[in-house]
Amino acid sequence: MIQGMISHLQGTIIDSGLNYVVLDVNGVGYKVFTHNIFLEALSGTPEVALWTFLAVRENALDLYGFETKEELDFFKLLTTVSGIGPKSALGILNVASIDTLTSAIASGDSAPLTKVSGIGKKSAEKIVLELKDKFKDAPISQGSLGIIEATEALRSLGYSHQQVRDVLQKVKRDGATTGDIVREALKILGQ
Repeated sequence: MIQGMISHLQGTIIDSGLNYVVLDVNGVGYKVFTHNIFLEALSGTPEVALWTFLAVRENALDLYGFETKEELDFFKLLTTVSGIGPKSALGILNVASIDTLTSAIASGDSAPLTKVSGIGKKSAEKIVLELKDKFKDAPISQGSLGIIEATEALRSLGYSHQQVRDVLQKVKRDGATTGDIVREALKILGQ
């Protein structure tokens, strides 16, 4: 099976763009698409190791890379939903952490998925319907949409993906509104 042909790469970043890095592995440059949170974390890092997925299409071979095996597995699971290709799955990973997304899916909340460009309400509901059983044991936190909206608000204030991700792990989520989450996050960031 060709999808498993390139499973892991380690090398030097020689170029990067909006949603990709070019990784030099022993003199061969691999263009690897990845999500923005990981790209931001890579900023200034010369060496990187990626778990990869090779998407085979009629006219292209596209390589997608992830920091952890967990991200790769979540990405692959998203692509099993009919109508969700690798680019849409990558867009979903740009919206929030895997924990937030699995919690939303487990609780039947499709709203966070509609934040992804190209995924409407019907597609989001289809993802939840097809994957909900896979995450039935995931911890469910209320307010997944609130976390995603808080992420967008903090990013618009100039905080990096990594800063937002780290601070939101410290914030109390249950029963909190988006405003509550943002206020508490700003208090923590201001310390």
